[in-house]
Amino acid sequence: MTTLGWILSACLLGGVLSVAAAAAVALRADPSRVPMLISYAVGALLGAVFLEILPHAFDSVTSARSLGATILAGILVFFLLEKLVLWRHQHAPQWGETGRNELAHGHEHDHGRSGMMIMIGDTVHNFVDGVLIAAAFMADVQLGIVTALAIIAHEIPSEVGDFVILLHSGYSQRQALAVNLVSSLAMLAGGLLGYTALLAVQGWIPSLLGFVAASMIYVAVADLIPGLHRRPELRATAQQVLLIGLGIATIYTVRALTGHAH
Repeated sequence: MTTLGWILSACLLGGVLSVAAAAAVALRADPSRVPMLISYAVGALLGAVFLEILPHAFDSVTSARSLGATILAGILVFFLLEKLVLWRHQHAPQWGETGRNELAHGHEHDHGRSGMMIMIGDTVHNFVDGVLIAAAFMADVQLGIVTALAIIAHEIPSEVGDFVILLHSGYSQRQALAVNLVSSLAMLAGGLLGYTALLAVQGWIPSLLGFVAASMIYVAVADLIPGLHRRPELRATAQQVLLIGLGIATIYTVRALTGHAH
């Protein structure tokens, strides 16, 4: 198989496998337990940001100040995006499938805001993963295979969190699966562009990772954590802390098992 064939196969298979594995976990969850699983999603998001994405970005950036500015700008961009979605929602009909879905699931959702933003960040992240896979295969086929497997392993807990956020955001299970599959195709685009213009694309990686980190931080801190504060009782708080810790531990464990291939 040619190098390009390896890259495209690994990116396509990697995107589909990570989404399928995450769906197998997240879509079996009882809809009434989705609010509880939001705590796990918070931990997975923050763990991915602070244990994986930002360390990788800072290792490859020439100016830490410029990366910090990118993250700050990204947070402001997602703040404006959420404002646009809120404005659109205020001018849209207030009842229909959305309202019925809320009653059926027994909890409130955010009318797609956090789901839309997390998918923007995830699409960029998948693109960067595709570039990394291309770079690894262009260096050595065996390194490419190891890198692709490591990326799939890293993606699964993050994708589980994404599914939970999409369900919390009002998406149906079928919609959540479709959106994640479409987002995973960005890995294929990243692999193809990485193969054809690797040197140019590699220069973008720190900034792209900063943007990905901004999306995850914003969704976790601005959209998900405030919802957890609606249950201040001690038992609920202890459960939330435990699940947040479990989300972080999942990212840490996968990172430890796969080494530094990502």
